[in-house]
Amino acid sequence: MNNSKVPQPTDSELEILQLLWQNGECTVRQINDLLNEKREVGYTTTLKLMQIMLEKQLVNRNANQRTHIYSAAVSEGATQKKLLQKFLDSTFRGSSMKLVMQALGNHETTKEELEEIKDLIKKIETEQQ
Repeated sequence: MNNSKVPQPTDSELEILQLLWQNGECTVRQINDLLNEKREVGYTTTLKLMQIMLEKQLVNRNANQRTHIYSAAVSEGATQKKLLQKFLDSTFRGSSMKLVMQALGNHETTKEELEEIKDLIKKIETEQQ
């Protein structure tokens, strides 16, 4: 699924996707239990969200057993890319530089992180030549 076809998840859907990416295949009960570690969420709420996510093709459902097993239908990377692009466009008018400058200015960056950033810049510069 290319980036333009990746459905945009709501915040609640993204929370469920993150649990699926982290834990792999899960039942609704397992997802609900994991959500309840942070805040109280009713089982029927989780079930309805996951049914909507199935309709939106954000998750797959294996119904071969009595208990349905869900897995992420979209990749974490493609979803992050789409959400980041939307955030970049709406918040920084599409300017990657403004985003990076804001992030570096508001976050204490370690020496290791700065080295990784420098390496990434070198890699990008090399690819553009």
